[in-house]
This record gives sequence, C-alpha cells and structure tokens, in this order.
Amino acid sequence: MADIGDDGASTPASPGSPLFGGHKAGRAVDGWRSLLNHRNCFRVKPWTIDDDAPSPLTSLSLARKVGAEFIGTFMLVFASTAAAIIEHQSGGAVTLFGVAAASGLAAMLVILSTGHISGAHLNPSVTIAFATFKHFSWEQVLVYIAAQMSASLCAAFTLKAIFYPVLGEGATVPSGSVSAAFVMEFIIGFNLMFVTTAVATDSRAVGELAGIAVGATVAMNNLIAGRISGASMNPARTLGPAVAANNYKAIWVYFTAPILGALIGAGAYSAVKLPKDDGTPTARSFRR
Repeated sequence: MADIGDDGASTPASPGSPLFGGHKAGRAVDGWRSLLNHRNCFRVKPWTIDDDAPSPLTSLSLARKVGAEFIGTFMLVFASTAAAIIEHQSGGAVTLFGVAAASGLAAMLVILSTGHISGAHLNPSVTIAFATFKHFSWEQVLVYIAAQMSASLCAAFTLKAIFYPVLGEGATVPSGSVSAAFVMEFIIGFNLMFVTTAVATDSRAVGELAGIAVGATVAMNNLIAGRISGASMNPARTLGPAVAANNYKAIWVYFTAPILGALIGAGAYSAVKLPKDDGTPTARSFRR
C-alpha cells in the first residue's frame, strides 16, 4: 500500500516497482519526477567503521537482490549454453538463429522478471562498468560477482548431468585465431554495455523497454560473433561451462575483452549523452 505524505500525496511503500509502469491520466510531471527520485536502484548507504552495523532490513534487502541475481544468471547461462549444446547435438537443427534467439529471449525475460529487484546485471562486466561510472555501489560488486559466478557453475554442472558427455559443445572457445576472438568479444561487449547504459541509466531513454532492448542486443551479438568466439560477452557465461567441461582454451580472452568492451561502451554513452539541463534525475540500473 502507499503511504500518505504531509502534503496529502501518496508515496510508494517500497523503492521497487514493475518495469512496465503504465500511464495514468492526470498525473503531474512533478509527481513523476518525485516518484523517480524514490526509485533509484541500490540506494544502500555505504557502511563505514564509524556507523552501527547494517540493519537486519538492509541485510535482508541485499540478500534478496543477490538471490535474484543468482537465479537470473542461472537462467541465462542455462538457456544459452543448453541451446548451443542442442545445436551441436542435433547436427545444426537449432541453427545459429535459434541459439541467438534463446540467448536473447533468456536475457529479456530475466530482466523483465528480476530487473526491479536486483537490477539484473547477470554479468560481471556490467556490474564492474556500472560501478566504475557510479551507477552502482562498489561495496556490493564482489557480492554480485560471486552470485553470478556461482550461478554459472551451478547451471553448467546441471547441464553436465543432463547432456554428458557433450557438455564441451556449450563452452565458449575461439573457432579461429585468438586475436579475432578477442576483438569480437571486445566489440560485442561494447555493444551490450552501450545499450545497457542507455536504457538503464538515462531517464530520457525508453526504460520500460529495457528488457527488449538488451535482449535484442544479446541476440544480435550472438548472430555476429557466435561462429567466431562463441559470443560470450560475459565472464559468467564462460566460467561455468569451461570448468564443467574442463576446457580452458583462451579463457583469458573471455575475462578481459568483455570487461574492457563494457567499460569503453559505458564511457562512450556517458560521453555522448545529452546534458541534464532539465533537472530530470537519472534512474539507476533497470529499476525505473
């Protein structure tokens, strides 16, 4: 339920809200701006040595965010890896378009279902880039990355139990030269983070379509890079299948190129973004 403020206007009972908020006639522009001010993601105050211990409510909130991040990353890695395995197992019946569609749809559905809880980073590259450009708290980076990597391992070993011994077909490895794979992973990491930064941090972008925009970008990246590098664009997508299949070929590519690409992509959008000259606050992550 909503609380009634001193001025008689209702305020949201919690900082979270569905991604698709809908339009209500008669709502003033100032009301929208006030609402956006209460919906910034990850508004947890950094804990310093002079402060008291974090409250149980704050700890519970972080636990829920991390839990949602774990589940979302598990779903993404499971779907994208399973599609790649089935494509090889079926002799190409799924096709590159099918693998791209599975990855893009998984990203879109996870963002739409958990974006209002955890921000739906699903990717250490995204988490690091958000933190670097002050859209996310550094205090929570390691916790988020731990959740993403552990979810990747769980998804990969679940797939190993299902598809053994063909799990290796789901690992992201270069199909040709390592340098070509590095360049491609850098480019698709750039693409992903440029779009993500636009729809997740700029209140003038169509934030309600964030899941669709990012899912489409993931699908596009799979189409252009799937046959060259496996289109990881995500260290979590690579780690789990690599460990489960014991295939570490050029794994350093997938732990460096996507992160570098994400940092440059986020920086590029920050450089071309229109200045905030209208007082509109910037929304954080996928919570609008």
